[in-house]
Amino acid sequence: MTLSDELSKLAELRASGHLTEEEFSRAKERLLQPGQAPSHDPAISAVNSFRRSRNDRWLGGVCGGIARSTGIDAWVWRLTFAALFICAGAGLLLYVLLWLFVPSE
Repeated sequence: MTLSDELSKLAELRASGHLTEEEFSRAKERLLQPGQAPSHDPAISAVNSFRRSRNDRWLGGVCGGIARSTGIDAWVWRLTFAALFICAGAGLLLYVLLWLFVPSE
């Protein structure tokens, strides 16, 4: 499909109401400037930059990393995981999964 075909398809989708003006402009910009990285939502970039802490850690640094990403003190996250641990061990499972799959800084 050529660039002009894709642009006309986008225009049809906008005219039919399937795309908002904002969605149309973002899609058009991606088509016209394919080499540029797409702008990310701040929440997505925060998740992508989430790392376990090496300094603020008791076990794996998960709570310290979450604290740095969210701006909430690490003790609040530790208390949250402890409360979830009391609820059928969900906190322990979640902590271990984050410890395994989240890279260290």
